[in-house]
Amino acid sequence: MLEDTIVARLLEQGRVRPTAPAYFEKIGDSWVPTNWRDYVAQVRQAGKALIALGVEPGTNVAILGFNRPEWAIVLLAAMAVNAAGAGIYTTSSPEEVEHVIDHAESSVVLLENEEQWAKVNQIRGALPGLRYVIMMRGSSIDDPLAMTWEAFMARGSEVEESLLDARIAAIRPEHLASLIYTSATTGPSKAVMLSHDALAFTAHEAIQMFDLGPSDSLLSYLPLSHIAEQTYTVHGSATAAYAVYYAESIPKLLDNLKEVQPTIFFGVPRIWERFYEGVTKQMAEASGVQARIAEWAMDIGQQVSGLRNHGQEPAGLLAMQYRLATRLVYSKVKDALGFSRLKLANFSAAPINPDILVFFSGLDLIIHEIYGQSEGCGPTTVNRRGATKFGSGGLPFPGTEVALADDGEIMLRGRNVFMGYLKNPAATAETLIDGWLHSGDLGEFDEDGFLYIVGRKKEIIITSGGKNIAPKNIETALKRIPLVAEAVVIGERRKFLSALLTLNPERAAQFAAEHGLEGQVLHQDPLVIAEIQRGIDELVNPHFARVENIRKFAVLPRSLSIETGELTPTLKIKRRVVYEHFADEIESMYVG
Repeated sequence: MLEDTIVARLLEQGRVRPTAPAYFEKIGDSWVPTNWRDYVAQVRQAGKALIALGVEPGTNVAILGFNRPEWAIVLLAAMAVNAAGAGIYTTSSPEEVEHVIDHAESSVVLLENEEQWAKVNQIRGALPGLRYVIMMRGSSIDDPLAMTWEAFMARGSEVEESLLDARIAAIRPEHLASLIYTSATTGPSKAVMLSHDALAFTAHEAIQMFDLGPSDSLLSYLPLSHIAEQTYTVHGSATAAYAVYYAESIPKLLDNLKEVQPTIFFGVPRIWERFYEGVTKQMAEASGVQARIAEWAMDIGQQVSGLRNHGQEPAGLLAMQYRLATRLVYSKVKDALGFSRLKLANFSAAPINPDILVFFSGLDLIIHEIYGQSEGCGPTTVNRRGATKFGSGGLPFPGTEVALADDGEIMLRGRNVFMGYLKNPAATAETLIDGWLHSGDLGEFDEDGFLYIVGRKKEIIITSGGKNIAPKNIETALKRIPLVAEAVVIGERRKFLSALLTLNPERAAQFAAEHGLEGQVLHQDPLVIAEIQRGIDELVNPHFARVENIRKFAVLPRSLSIETGELTPTLKIKRRVVYEHFADEIESMYVG
């Protein structure tokens, strides 16, 4: 009998519901289904193909591309042959792609298209261990290193089914199943090692908690290299047997939502902010009776949501008003957003303004916040139906322990805790102590046991799009610009990254002399600004993913100093103080 793993659950779905839809993809104007029997067959064929390409147990397969069936198939196939998948963000720079493939020692990488191939082709000389590049359907590269999807799958016919079955039977719960590359405060990204048991445990508890099953559906669009989307799209689907619809692209997300009307939707804060901006704009255009009805419905919705967040249901007059508001307002708004059948709405990865959550609750849309990190397979605490407080991280994930260290650091213990960081015992020892995952975040519990995040020990920026970014690497690159002395990257809860910069006095004086700028206010001079912009364009942005690019900057009128409290005695930057002292400069970069 097979161990209870995601792979075993996938095989079981193929046995018990062979003709039910497992996933859909948009082909032409239609959403075309693939059933569970064929999905299992595709994973098995890809697994045999990986064996044919020499993928051994305990090795890793890299994957770089937008959400496609091939992404999930190869991830599951790697798990089935007792290897692991290592996802790479599509926005990664060539240097970042090189780091993951090299660090994971991947001999095989799956790529989406020619754009991603160009990155690998640029750095292939630094990857002597890379033997095969597999292209997803629709892309063909004329190069000995590359093969089409069809050619890859055909290689599976060289391997006997019994060999794959033996690999699957050899999987143990404690074996590595997936690598999640996450940002580090210094240096390159770290690889979070997640076991088969951790993934299976997390998926099972989440499905039970949210009451998900075969009648549900999900639109997959966030990066599958992130643990949250991987759990929803791959592990959760294999566990609960719900159908996954693969979005065509991010620009077509709203169109796809309206077409699919999924019952499950996971969005990072920036996605919910976009919905909020669109809905509030439309509501602002309403007048007269329409405006009054909308205001009345919002009030009713917030009252009902308040009850439901505490496990209660409306009754009497409020229940009658709720039904009327549903017919007049909620149903129309939900249908326009693609949420007419929505059963579960989540967000994670970054904080969100609680006012946005309250706003949507007025439209009969309760969005549940999840707090956690890749090292805990995603969830540490969760807001859920009947137990939700807007602005909190929620209650501990079922089957786990969540506690606070003496300094207020949030700690997690349970089967969802990671195995450690690949090839990084020092970082593992700092994070995993006596079975407790030390999050680096600071928190506090309220009287009902809900966790609130109050700060962060680690210097990781989380943008409003949910991307974790290590500012140190970018700041180091900014200081390579000759005119720049100090750099502080800004981006927490923001749509893009910006930077506060100070001028190097000596080089600024030299620049002024060369350009006849003596006596000028250099931090505002157009020539100085243009020179720094050129440095950012040439020395900084090309070496980082698009989401890590510096979009705007402000040159400060003075240097940072110990005396003003912005630097420690060892000249480390005190970010909080810098943010306070230069709040106006920061806000000016985000106006409009």
